[in-house]
Amino acid sequence: MSTSETSRFVRLRVEMVLEITDPDALSGTALESIAVEYGEPGGESAEQRMLAEDAVREDGAEALASLVDPFDLVGEVPGVELTQASWSSEIVDYDPDDPDAWDLDDEDGEEDEEGEEDDEEGGGGVPHNG
Repeated sequence: MSTSETSRFVRLRVEMVLEITDPDALSGTALESIAVEYGEPGGESAEQRMLAEDAVREDGAEALASLVDPFDLVGEVPGVELTQASWSSEIVDYDPDDPDAWDLDDEDGEEDEEGEEDDEEGGGGVPHNG
């Protein structure tokens, strides 16, 4: 049997490089999102909220990851239900003037596939709206 006959599940991989042009606006928006998610300071999740706030203040990649929601990407697509998602964000060295900077066939692809199982099962870091 072919894959299309045996499974209805599809893994969609998306990779982007984004430039943070206004770190204060990004962290401010992430802090607002955290406030909405956790409610008033001092509640049951006060420690988690403080950790999340510290992370988005210190790291633009964490701030971005806290605002990106894969459910929003496919939530309105007819005939599709998101069953599992994981995502992360990291600061990278990137030169937009380097023609080889965007190499989708790099050696990291094999390592990423091996590490994906850990990401999909949860993991640490800032809770990401999802």
